[in-house]
This record gives sequence, structure tokens and C-alpha cells, in this order.
Amino acid sequence: MAEEHIILRAENITKKFTGVTALDGVNLDVHTGKVNVIVGENGAGKSTLMKILSGVYPDYEGALLLRGEEVNFANPKEAMKKGIAIIHQELNLIPYLSITANIFLGREIVNSFGILDFKEMNRVTKNLLERLECDISPRTLVSELRVGQQQLVEIAKALLEDAKVLIMDEPTSAITDSEIEVLFRIIQSLKEQQVSILYISHKLDELFIIADRFIGLRDGKMVGTIENVSEASKDDLIRLMVGRDIKNMYVKESTDFGDEVLRVDGISLPKIYDKSEFLVKDVSFTIRQGEVLGIFGLMGAGRTELLETIFGLHPKVMTGTIYIAGKEVKIKSVMNAVENGMGLVPEDRKEDGLVLPMEIFKNISMASVNQVVKNGFLNAQTESELAKKYIDDLRIKTPSYNESAKNLSGGNQQKVVLSKWLATAPKILFLDEPTRGIDVNAKNEIYHVINNLAKNGLGVLVVSSELPEIMAISDRIIVMSESRITGEFTQSEANEDKIMKAAIA
Repeated sequence: MAEEHIILRAENITKKFTGVTALDGVNLDVHTGKVNVIVGENGAGKSTLMKILSGVYPDYEGALLLRGEEVNFANPKEAMKKGIAIIHQELNLIPYLSITANIFLGREIVNSFGILDFKEMNRVTKNLLERLECDISPRTLVSELRVGQQQLVEIAKALLEDAKVLIMDEPTSAITDSEIEVLFRIIQSLKEQQVSILYISHKLDELFIIADRFIGLRDGKMVGTIENVSEASKDDLIRLMVGRDIKNMYVKESTDFGDEVLRVDGISLPKIYDKSEFLVKDVSFTIRQGEVLGIFGLMGAGRTELLETIFGLHPKVMTGTIYIAGKEVKIKSVMNAVENGMGLVPEDRKEDGLVLPMEIFKNISMASVNQVVKNGFLNAQTESELAKKYIDDLRIKTPSYNESAKNLSGGNQQKVVLSKWLATAPKILFLDEPTRGIDVNAKNEIYHVINNLAKNGLGVLVVSSELPEIMAISDRIIVMSESRITGEFTQSEANEDKIMKAAIA
């Protein structure tokens, strides 16, 4: 491709952290007006590379060329001024400021008297939102917006500076199908305006809809590109990511079920502001030892709320009965749930599952402190031995158990959260979207962990939004729609058509 069609070039980019080479001599071309999709396993270096391109990491080896001229950004603001903007997976907005205030934060418009010109800022914001098919008042607080709408605000921030390279890191991980359609239309419109998109996602199906080209990273190195997307298959893409064919890597092993380990009868959770409406309504089911029970439903069906209710997060307002090993129990707090043999791996591992700045060994022992305390003090040796056990058992990739959780890839962070709950020796493990935002190989590793837990006699309940996943890992599937159970299928009975019909019932 002619040089004038390459807006941004990375040459021999190397980035090292303590004990780890995150990027090793990476060369990358970003084509003008194209969706350049970066694929690779968790830990391949995708996010590190994007942070270098956008000025988050100013210290690295190698060179960045923007329109043929070498640049080095000290911070994201400098990158933005040059036309490179990043939209992180964790959106970077201030919830209690208006859309306008967020878009103009640090670059406010003032009049000739030095006073903030809110009228002009609101006018510009309204135009930006209209350009993004977003019919919302500029004065609306960000806290009142859905996640998909907040993403549009982030894009509007980039457009204010006339961004020519827009980096999107997992932009569809937490938005609805209708919001994804809007996002894809906006991306198409941006392409027509010659904006170049760098796009990261682990949702392989959507990549074939949006991508113009694929760029593969593996173990911190550039491993190749696929320039003709229309002739590529999903297997081609997977091989680019992991360097091998992972077809049929995971096949669920059959397990013998034991006694009933959990039964819930008539679980309900009313909405806070309207007790006549329910987040969970009259839900009943059982789980036996060695069984993996899958819960499928569309966004808002009440799946997460159901797990939280059973786990003791809403004891004052929930109704219904919980039985463990045939005995009725009162779960009045999360501590009660843990004492009764429950563990919950939450949907948002970074917000609810980990203390990111804290070391891995401290995260792992957090829910089982009683095991690592001697004479009223934390025993460092016992704590480190516990961490080493799960680092080995779950094959957590880390240079040391002293490493901060924030420095791990998404798949390895999820394994740390799993380790934290496995250290409590649970009888029942709830997994809420256990593979969200992790790559295909890490997913297979998590599936094998789930299967082994079931073989060891745990009752496992898995919530997932991915139909192929829920069908692959579950012995039995219940479907929720609008806070109720609307279908139940054994693995042999289940198919995508039946499950989706129940999910929209």
C-alpha cells in the first residue's frame, strides 16, 4: 500500500515492565479510513500497544510516525492534539457532570470577558451528538446515561479535537445489540470521513462485520495480517491469534451427579422504587453436586440480580427460601453465604472482584483470611504458599505472586478471582459472565477449570450472554426473561432456536 494511505506507523516498538517484555519489536501500519482490527490472546500486548499510540505510556523503545513524521507523546492530551484518541474499555467520564462539561473538560470555551460560554459549548455538543445519532440534551448528567450512550459521549470528545485515529478497546463488551448496531453505523460514517479506527474485541463474529483488515499480535510480537477479510474464516482468525487450530479444544466431559447441593424456592427481588415491579420474580431451581447449571437471558433479564440475591446482597427486600444440602438456611449477608459454602465470581472483575493495585497473593487470600492468620497476625509464608498453589493449579501467567493484579491480562485476572473463591473451599460456585473480555484460548482454560470443579463435586452455576458458551459448558440450562424463568433444557434438548425463543418470551 502506498505510503500516503498509512496515517500512523509503529516501528520496532518494545515496551518492558518489571520482569516482563510486553511488546517486542512490533511493527504496525494503520491504514487511513479503515477499521484496523487488532487480534490476539489476553497478554499478547494489544492494550499496551494502544496505550503507547495514545500517549498513556510515553516511555518505550522504537518510533511512532504520524503522517510520516516521528512523534512522541508525553500524555494522552498531546496525542489528542495530534488527532489520536482512545476510548478505553473502562469509560473515563465524570458521572455527575453534564455531557457538555465532560466533552469540554480541560478545553472550555470562554468569551471575551474570560467567562465560560455555556451556550456555545452546549451548541457544539448538540451538533456532535446529532452527528452520532444521539438525541439527548447536552445538559444531561452522564450518570443518567446508559453505557452505550456514554460511549457516544467518549466518541464526541474525540471528534471535538477532530481525531483522525480513533482507538476502541472492547467497545461492545457491555452494550446491547441495538446499541451495537448504532455504534457500527457510526463507525461506518467515520470511515467515510477518512477517520482511521483501531479496534480491539474478543467477539469474533462481530469482527467480520466491522473489520477491513486484521492485525495479529502474539506474545508481544507482530505475527501477521489478513488484508482480505471477505476470504478469511473464523479458523483463520483464531490461528492468527493463537498460532494453532483450537477447534474442539474444549469438549465437556460427562460427570456423575451427586446429592442436591442447592435449592431455591420462589426467590423474588422487588425494584427499590416500585415494590410492584420485580428484578427477580418467583424463581426456583436446584443444583446437584457435579452439575453445571447455565443461566441464559438477554440484558435486563435479572440473571445477575438473581445471583446477588441468593448470595446475600439484598437480604432485607428479598423473599423466598434457600436450601443447602437439603437444609433451609437464612442468608442475611455475604458473610453468611460464604460460611454456608457459596462463592461468587462477579460480572465486573475489575470493579467487584479484585483490588487492582494489590498484589496477587493478597487478592487470593482476601476471602479466606482465617486460613492465613496465626496468633492474630497474617502469616506471610502461609499466604504466599496459598497463592503459589493456585498460580500453579490455574496456570496464572505472572512473573511473581507479588505482582499487582492490575498488571495481569484479563484472563489471568479472572483466574485470580476464581482462586480467591476456590480458596474458601466452596460447595457452590456462582460464575457471572466468567469469560467476558478474554480471548478464545483463555476461555477454553476457564471452561476446563469449570469442568474440573464439577468433576470434584462442586455445584456450579454459570451466567453467560454467549449462547455457544452456555450450550457448551452446561449440563442443564434455564432461561430468564423479564425477571422470570421462561424455559429449562437439558444439554441434549437445548438448541439456539429454543433458547432464544424462551429468552424473548
